[in-house]
Amino acid sequence: MQVGVLAVGRLRAGPKRDLVEDYLTRAARSGRSLGFSAFDVIEVDGRKGGGMAAEAVLLRKTRPTGSVMVALDERGRTLTSPKFADTLAGWRDAGHGHATFVIGGADGLARDFVAEADQVLSFGTMVWPHMLVRVMLAEQLYRAMSILAGAPYHRI
Repeated sequence: MQVGVLAVGRLRAGPKRDLVEDYLTRAARSGRSLGFSAFDVIEVDGRKGGGMAAEAVLLRKTRPTGSVMVALDERGRTLTSPKFADTLAGWRDAGHGHATFVIGGADGLARDFVAEADQVLSFGTMVWPHMLVRVMLAEQLYRAMSILAGAPYHRI
């Protein structure tokens, strides 16, 4: 199964981008033997105007067809790391070829776009900067692969 992060905005060179790349590289290495073939980031440019509605149009055009879609939103469901890992494994085992995690721009995701998601996920009730959410998601993807592999990175 391929895993994608679809995000509004371009992450500039620097510590946040370095962390995202590091965690996704680790996830790809750990996930290969577990049936996870790729961990990619796709960015759409949200600076063209039109706000969340225009961003939603770009996201819809860019999202891989048939992908399980997870919208990241502060009103979403919170999961423990082991439950997150189990969810990914469940999609893989059900034969889904792709899962896409969608991160909105500075104002979040349009409500109608969130309503289209297969799952809405939150990293807690606090609001996080959208660029930092990428780092947190990348780390959780790596942690999920570690959990599924039985590696000691995640201690329960």
